Amino acid sequence: MLAPRRFLPSVSSLLALEAVARLGTATAAADELALTHSAVSRQLKVLEEQISVPLFRREGKALILTPAGQDYVDTIRDYLQDLARASQRLASAGQSRAVNLAVLPAFGQHWLLPRLQGFVEAHPGITVNLSTRLAPFDFGRERFDAAIHYGKQDWQGVTYQQLDREAIMPMASERLIGARAEALRADPAALLDLPLLHLESRPGAWEDWFARRGVAAKGVSGGLFDQFSHLAEAAALGQGVALLPRFLATSEAYAHRLCALSPDYLALEGSYWLVRPEYRPASRALEKLSSWLAARA
Repeated sequence: MLAPRRFLPSVSSLLALEAVARLGTATAAADELALTHSAVSRQLKVLEEQISVPLFRREGKALILTPAGQDYVDTIRDYLQDLARASQRLASAGQSRAVNLAVLPAFGQHWLLPRLQGFVEAHPGITVNLSTRLAPFDFGRERFDAAIHYGKQDWQGVTYQQLDREAIMPMASERLIGARAEALRADPAALLDLPLLHLESRPGAWEDWFARRGVAAKGVSGGLFDQFSHLAEAAALGQGVALLPRFLATSEAYAHRLCALSPDYLALEGSYWLVRPEYRPASRALEKLSSWLAARA
């Protein structure tokens, strides 16, 4: 249920407020919005009367936000952005049904997108929109139908569908290792003599990998990256050895940029999940996408 009408200002008034707050004068805002100076001033007057709170103080021609006005502008900017994104999604989808999906960037690029190609061809009436999110969020505040989550089942209030279990492989470029690939595969401890690259979201990954290969390694240091794509690129440039998940390691090996430095993948406890809010029924389009991914997981 919507709030009472008196608490719902017009979009025109909010646009005028945001423009004046950003540009400093009603004249500049009028030029940007293709309105007259008096029209912008009228919008601001109506808005202040509607909410009964002063939003500006006048200093000559300049309009200075009050503290309450600044807080309000910060809030309505988020609202206007959300409204614009919703309109853009609708315009992009046209008459088709849409699924708005939050994805992890590397998994989205190398695992999900290749599988979505067949889905889009089989379901031309469904549009899948992808946006990057690196951590769990509140489905009540973000307009996503579902998301890709890595780790354990620790995201509260969602249902889980497993897509892929994490399995990792040390990878490096020939620029770094030369002709030593076979020797390095046979002796995991030899990797300690090479620069080892790290991912922020996988602390202790190298120590764990060495321990499970029977090698004692503590305090392994090296370059730190916040995304798998940066980690893989650094490895391809010869900056060090990277522990990459199977979907990315396979892609890099296929592109002949990196080669494997272990005879097999090491399976981990973490998995990639398709999650959606428990309280919201899945749309028919999301159900179809979920079934398609389940058959290809």
